[in-house]
Amino acid sequence: MGTTPTFDAHEFLAGMGVGKAVRKLQKNQNVFLQGDTADTVYYIQQGKIKLTVISQHDKEAVVGILGPGQFFGEGCMNGHPLRISTTTAIEDSVVTSITKQAMKTALHDQPAFSELFVAYLLTRISRIEEDLIDQLFNSSERRLARMLLLLAHFGKEGSSQPITPNISQETLADMIGTTRSRVSQFMNKFRKLGLISYNGHIEVNSALLDAVLRDKPELKEDE
Repeated sequence: MGTTPTFDAHEFLAGMGVGKAVRKLQKNQNVFLQGDTADTVYYIQQGKIKLTVISQHDKEAVVGILGPGQFFGEGCMNGHPLRISTTTAIEDSVVTSITKQAMKTALHDQPAFSELFVAYLLTRISRIEEDLIDQLFNSSERRLARMLLLLAHFGKEGSSQPITPNISQETLADMIGTTRSRVSQFMNKFRKLGLISYNGHIEVNSALLDAVLRDKPELKEDE
């Protein structure tokens, strides 16, 4: 008697099939624009995707940078008819597009995929809550330190991690809600303290994680 094949959620996300397609994106290519019809979820296989929002006064803000293993555009599953952000590849990337109906079918029929997607959403919600607390209670200097750690995926391996592709100071300023000049000031301070290395590309050292976790005085400056 044959056994039922094991469902591989990551293989499902990386492959072709009904309602799915693999897209190769060039650097600076948009996946979708704010205001577009929302009917597809995307999964990042390779590369990084920037999420930006434009206000009614045409001010643009960077609200997130996502990497391999993350979803975006999932708001359509919650009934959002239009995209609330613009998504752009900040390096050559590969994403899987999954129609809303294909997502519903997979979530209903494949428990392993459902668990993976729910785990991702819970992590995303937790990150949003942490970002809100960060904005409310922490100085811009500590917010920058935390953002650098997140962008470097710190803690996965090694004692120092590079941020790739390189993120501009303007983008960092948008992400933490301050000015480019203050980011420049903080980056110079971090470098002098040995918390980061910066020679064309930013490399985050383990000392920065220690400073954030232990709430060291040098990261307590207010605006």
